[in-house]
Amino acid sequence: MHGTLSTELEVNVPAHEAWELYGTLHLTDVTHFFEKIEVLGGDGAVGTILKFTLPEGATAFSTYEEKYTKVDNKKMIKEAEIIEGGYLDLGFTMYRTRFEIIKKSKTSCVTKTTIEYDVKEEDVANFTHVSILPMISIMKDAAAYLLANHTSED
Repeated sequence: MHGTLSTELEVNVPAHEAWELYGTLHLTDVTHFFEKIEVLGGDGAVGTILKFTLPEGATAFSTYEEKYTKVDNKKMIKEAEIIEGGYLDLGFTMYRTRFEIIKKSKTSCVTKTTIEYDVKEEDVANFTHVSILPMISIMKDAAAYLLANHTSED
């Protein structure tokens, strides 16, 4: 079974300013959803591997590792796939997140997050563990950071 979830949030900062956060490892510093985030390798480019530890009871699993599979600075898109633990332990064969920054005007943009997943038929009931809420939390933390650190010179 294949599934997709998506959400958007408008932020009153220029798109390039939002991408300076989303397109780098700095995003991991501003989110409060995770208990711990470790960089296992890489500098934020394609191939970077991160290990996430979640608060107890937050999800059906406590840790997972993901790898950046796409970082497009021109289109302002970053994709990552889980490569160990997490949803893969629940019968998913693919779990990908995508962040996109979409320019709306000179002074505002839309941050868009998409989750794509494939789950084995025998584990299809586990799709109920997929939620966009953690991504919304990350987007809200990022928006608060961006607005607090925005320079009006743009």
